[in-house]
Amino acid sequence: MGERVKSILVFGATGQVATEIRRFEGVTALSRAEADLSNPSACAAIIAQTTADAVINVAAYTAVDQAETDTEMAFRVNSKTPAAMAEVAAKRGLPFVHVSTDYVFNGSGSAPWVEDGPTGPLGVYGASKLAGEQGVQAAGGPYAILRTSWVVSSHGRNFVKTMLRLGAEHDTLDIVADQVGGPTCARDIAACLMEVASQLTVDISKTGIYHFAGGPDVSWAEFAREIFAQAGISCDVVDITSSEFPTPALRPGNSRMDCRKITNVFGVQRPDWRASLTNILTDLKAI
Repeated sequence: MGERVKSILVFGATGQVATEIRRFEGVTALSRAEADLSNPSACAAIIAQTTADAVINVAAYTAVDQAETDTEMAFRVNSKTPAAMAEVAAKRGLPFVHVSTDYVFNGSGSAPWVEDGPTGPLGVYGASKLAGEQGVQAAGGPYAILRTSWVVSSHGRNFVKTMLRLGAEHDTLDIVADQVGGPTCARDIAACLMEVASQLTVDISKTGIYHFAGGPDVSWAEFAREIFAQAGISCDVVDITSSEFPTPALRPGNSRMDCRKITNVFGVQRPDWRASLTNILTDLKAI
């Protein structure tokens, strides 16, 4: 692993990944009050004045269903602002690391998605994130786009915490079993971002798009069963289809992502989400 970069400016302070990345030394994390991602020029101005060695953007519009009707805001936060930020970073020669999502794919088939595979978002959220990727690439500076999936942690709102609450309240739960992907712990993502930023600072040839997700791939129903097993909760999981649990925005059925590239280029291994889940449950017990 590379030597840690001394100073990193992070957009985002309270989200799952932002909360974890704030644990690292040399990080200056900006809250929404300090950096409003709905204001592209204001965020770009911050980068223009920063003394940091690299910039990481973990802030985003992540309300997948709400994005279907709040389209303009989703595109502003997820596309226009990252593009404006990346343009200024490029002018200053600062590496720009940006978090994206499995939702840029259409979720077809069963093969893991590779970085240069065909994209095809199913909804506004995925389309806005894809447009953000394209804006970052067009800026022309050193960048790394990290696509990840199914983010969980001991804080914020996420699937693990929801299952712990519902599992304690019910004897059985109907959980979608035809969506498959890699649960990814926010702490693992934060560590990955720091490593990528550090290496990109000294070797801009590593510029590109990378996939990073927990393994092995599972369905939401299988994920729920493991959560209950590790937490000691007696709740039966009943497999259902996505059509039996309709949502305003379509979810990709196949969110499997090929993570070999990031290992080959940065030496970052795909984490085992089951071990990360154990750590999350330990953290929750300590709260």
